[in-house]
Amino acid sequence: MSFNAKAVVIVVGVAGLIAGNASAADISNPGGINVPSYDAPAPFKWDGAYVGVHGGATTSHANPLSGDKALLGGIHAGYNFQTGPAVLGVEVEGSYLGNAEHGVPGGKVQEHYRGAAKARAGISLDHTLVYGTAGLTMTNLKGGGGTYVSDGFKQGYLLGAGVEQAFGGGLSASFEYDYVATDDMKATTSSGISRTNVKDHVFKAGLNYRF
Repeated sequence: MSFNAKAVVIVVGVAGLIAGNASAADISNPGGINVPSYDAPAPFKWDGAYVGVHGGATTSHANPLSGDKALLGGIHAGYNFQTGPAVLGVEVEGSYLGNAEHGVPGGKVQEHYRGAAKARAGISLDHTLVYGTAGLTMTNLKGGGGTYVSDGFKQGYLLGAGVEQAFGGGLSASFEYDYVATDDMKATTSSGISRTNVKDHVFKAGLNYRF
C-alpha cells in the first residue's frame, strides 16, 4: 500500500471515531439541549436571633389537666449557634402565671410573674429541632388564705425539654415542658413560720420569628 493510500485510511478512521462519538452524544442528549446540573438544597440553619410569644398552663402536678392548673402567657427572645447538627443557644423569657396557687403548711401561696434565663442544647433534624434546656428563674409569689410571704422575687431553677418546627418566612412553632422549683421559701401562717419548696410543671406552646 502506498503512502497516500495509508494516509487516506487513517483520515477515514479518525472521521469515523468522531462521527461515532457525536452520535452517542446526540442519543444521550437529543437535540443538544444543555441540561443544568442539579444542586441539592442547603440544609436548614438555626443560627441567629429570634423573638416570640408563648402560652400554656402551669400546675403543681405532672398532669396538665389537673384541677389546680392556671393559664400563663409571656414573651421570650434568644440566640442560636449551630455547628453541624448541634445547636446551642441562650434564651430569656418573662411570663404572667395567672395567680397559680400552691399549698404550703397551714395555707397557700400564689405565683404572679416569673422571669427565666436559660441555656439550650439540641440536635437539628433539618427543619425540626429537638432540645433540652436548663436555667435560673425568679418568681414573684404572694400569700393567700391567711399566709404571708415577704415581697419580691424568689430564686429557683428550671429543667426542661422541647421540640421546635421551622416554617417559611422565618417563623417556627415550639412545644416545651419545664419543671420549675423554687426551694426553701419562707411562709408565715397562723401555725407559725414554715419553709417549703414550690414545684411547677409548665406546659407551653410558642410562636417564634427568626431574624
